[in-house]
Amino acid sequence: MADEKKFVKEITPQSEDFSRWYIDVIRKGDLMDYTPVRGCIVFKPDGFELWERIQEAMDRRFKETGHRNAYFPMLIPESFLQKEKEHVEGFNPELPWVTEAAGEKLEERLALRPTSETMIGHMYSQWIHSHRDLPVLINQWANVFRWEKRTMPFLRTSEFLWQEGHTAHATEEEARQETMQMLEIYREVVEQVLAIPVWKGQKTPSERFAGAVETYSIEAMMKDGKAAQAGTSHYLGENFAKGFDIKFLDRDNQLKYVHTTSWGTSTRLIGSMIMVHGDDRGLALPPRVAPTQVVMIPVGPVKLREKVMERFDPLFDDLQAAGVRVRADLREETPGWKFNEWEMRGVPLRLEIGPRDVDKGEVVLARRDTGEKMAVAIDQAVEEIGELLEEIQENMFQKALSFRNDHSHLHINTLEELKGHITQAEKEAKVAGWVLAGWCGEDACESKVKEETKFTSRNIPFEPPVTKETCIACGQKAQHTVWFSRAY
Repeated sequence: MADEKKFVKEITPQSEDFSRWYIDVIRKGDLMDYTPVRGCIVFKPDGFELWERIQEAMDRRFKETGHRNAYFPMLIPESFLQKEKEHVEGFNPELPWVTEAAGEKLEERLALRPTSETMIGHMYSQWIHSHRDLPVLINQWANVFRWEKRTMPFLRTSEFLWQEGHTAHATEEEARQETMQMLEIYREVVEQVLAIPVWKGQKTPSERFAGAVETYSIEAMMKDGKAAQAGTSHYLGENFAKGFDIKFLDRDNQLKYVHTTSWGTSTRLIGSMIMVHGDDRGLALPPRVAPTQVVMIPVGPVKLREKVMERFDPLFDDLQAAGVRVRADLREETPGWKFNEWEMRGVPLRLEIGPRDVDKGEVVLARRDTGEKMAVAIDQAVEEIGELLEEIQENMFQKALSFRNDHSHLHINTLEELKGHITQAEKEAKVAGWVLAGWCGEDACESKVKEETKFTSRNIPFEPPVTKETCIACGQKAQHTVWFSRAY
């Protein structure tokens, strides 16, 4: 028992080593485990259920906007990747290849998909012939492979789970509308379900998806001040259509290339959510995505347990009937040990009930987000819990928003000021956060910021808090206002 208590409490403080804290939290929160294959993890049930809930929220919105799911092969012929030169150059360093099968060398190498534009482009060329075949609105839930040299569970692994949408349209206008529509769906899910505030914006040319005309993203701030790209949506123009000869006869009987889009999010969202909401006590999960929203724990002497369970069991059934994801912890460990464990695992609400509570007709509720404890009438518990879960969801979003605002710096205008800011933050062991800066549009200036500070451009926000007039690197007139930060 003593060893178990020690195990629960051993979480490295965020201020001491944020990366170590992250690994401690996901391991002790029982979300994943390592495997013998480098960079590949097992999603344990709670970890996979987090993905299922994200998937559920997104899939519903995809279908409401006319998209349908399909599945394409995992193996992609090398010749397909060569058809879009910029695309293959962007992914080539990360590609794992299949070179043999059934004891024989293959005539053509097959890549484990890093993304499916090429395979889907080939199939669309077989399916699309007329304007009557458009638009094509398909999404795929799948695994992909990018052989990472440095890995971190959920955030960066050699194999990960994601969704990738691929659509084809008759006009550029329609395709661009699709690109922005899907970016907004991502924002809605990440903010409303995961309680993570994001900035929507356009990627700089150096940060575009390989082969895209324009790339747009949502970017989120972690508690160490770094950024995580939480979703991307790409307007691909005619690039892939020309590479894969995807043509259609329009209404005037003219042969034209389609305009395509692609958009994706991944299990990186799980890692982002942990880093946004977790604390030194462990995970903190927003109610809308938490596998367990309420954990019920009986307390008091074992000899009076029967009396407690007479109220405990019906309440459990009532919560389940109300759609609450509730779990009863009836193990032999002490209530204190259970409290610590479920707090560490991030369950939003704990319900305690003992003999005295039964006598009073009450239960005790404890919030994971604030630590607040309150007594509520048993007869009103189901209603109170429903309201509390919504309140916790909103409070977690607001806390994350306040943290982001407190660590977003709007008054740094030169590279020297940025370097001074970073030096001061490191000296005081504080979070450097993000910087909103002007950029002239020259790649050399963007590269200079990265080389001298390790801050990279995150995106050009659609609605920046302020507009910058001069480039942070060269001092010339700014063409764009850009978020810069260190990133995962």
